Amino acid sequence: MPKPRDDGRLLRVTDDPCQLRIERLAAGGDGVARAENGRVVFVPETAPGDRVRVRIVEERKRFARAQVITRIADGDDRVEPKCPVYGACGGCAWQHVAYPAQLAAKQALLRDALERLGDLRLDAPPDVVPCPRPYGYRSRTRVVAKAGRVGYRRRRSHDLCETSACPVLAPALERRLAALAAARPEGEEEWELVAGADGSTRALPLAHPLADDPRIAIDVLGDRLEFSPGVFVQGNALLHDALARSVHEAAGSGERCVELFAGGGFFSVGLARRFARLVVVESEGRAVSDLRRNLLRSGCRNVEVRGARAERVLAALPRPVDVVVVDPPRTGLPPGCTEALAELAPERLVYVSCDPATLARDLGQLSHAGYTLANVRGFDLFPQTPHLEAVATLTKETARPQTSKP
Repeated sequence: MPKPRDDGRLLRVTDDPCQLRIERLAAGGDGVARAENGRVVFVPETAPGDRVRVRIVEERKRFARAQVITRIADGDDRVEPKCPVYGACGGCAWQHVAYPAQLAAKQALLRDALERLGDLRLDAPPDVVPCPRPYGYRSRTRVVAKAGRVGYRRRRSHDLCETSACPVLAPALERRLAALAAARPEGEEEWELVAGADGSTRALPLAHPLADDPRIAIDVLGDRLEFSPGVFVQGNALLHDALARSVHEAAGSGERCVELFAGGGFFSVGLARRFARLVVVESEGRAVSDLRRNLLRSGCRNVEVRGARAERVLAALPRPVDVVVVDPPRTGLPPGCTEALAELAPERLVYVSCDPATLARDLGQLSHAGYTLANVRGFDLFPQTPHLEAVATLTKETARPQTSKP
C-alpha cells in the first residue's frame, strides 16, 4: 500500500474494478455510493439508483473518487442530456438527472448543510421553489473566447470546451451565443452575455468595460431596472419576481431597514417602498452607479446609498434598525460581519445566499449571537446544476421576563 502524503491523501489508479449502487447526489454534483468496506465513494455523471462498475482513481482517509467503466443498470431518475457537449463542459453536472430528482436532492443538500455545518435543527425539509422551465431559463452567462473559439471551461479544467449552443440559456441568448461563436473573436478574454426584458441581448468583453457600454434592462415586480456590463444580476429571469417577493415579504415593513451587498438594486426598490428609511450598502463602483440610477428612476427618495464595504459601514450605522437584508457573494459574510450584525441587533435578518455551505456557517454563528432561524426556502435558479439559491429569515431572541415567586 502507498503511504499517505503529508495532506493525508492516497492517490492511486487501480485496474481492480468494483460494483457500486448510487444512493444520492452530492453538493459538488457527483453521485454518492458506499463501498463494501463502508467508505463513501464519489462517482461523476451518475444518478440515484444507477448500478455501475467503477475504477477507484483517488483515495483519501474518509472517502474515495471513482470513474465509471460501464453502467450496469440505469436508475429510474436517469434521463438523456440535451446538451451536445454535456460531460465535457463544466457548466452543468445534472442534465442526466430527472428534474424532480434534482429538486429532491437540493432540498436534502440544503437541510444537510444547515443541520450538519450550521448545527441548526429544522422541523421539516425546507421548501424549494422549482423553476418553471428546467431548460431555456438562463438570462445571463459568461463564456470564454480564445483564438477564434468560443465556449465554457471544461469540467475540472481551465481548458476551453468549444460550443455554439447551450440549452439552459434563454432562446434569445442562445442565439446570441451562436452569433458570437460564428464571429470567431480574436484574442483570449471573457465575454458576458445578457438578455433583457425587452427581448434585447448584449454580448460584451469584460476586460475593459466602458462607461457608455449599453446597460441591460430587467423587470422585477413591475419595476424596470438597468444593469451595466459586469454588474451582477440574478441570472434566472423566470424566478426574478418570486425571489424578490420572498425577500420583501421576509423583510416585512417598518421604520428603518439596512441592505448590505445591494448590487445594482435588485431588492432595493421594493424594500424602499416598505420602510420609512432604507440604507443600502455596495462597494463596487459600477454597481453603485446603477443602484443610484435605479432608485431615482423608481422614485425612491427615502434611501441613503453608501458606497463602501459592508464590514466598514456596519459599525457606524445609527441604531435602532428594524431589519437587515444581506445578499453576499458565494464566499458568504466577510470576517467580522456576523459580530457587527450582532452588535447592530436588528429585530430581523434576511439572508440571501447562493451557497448552502457558507449560509450554514454564517447562520450557525448568528445563532450563537442570539438569532433564531425562523424560516428558510430554496429557489432553483440553476436547474441542471447542483447550485441553489436560498432565503433565510432570522429573528432576534428576546429575554423572557422574570417573574417573582409568590
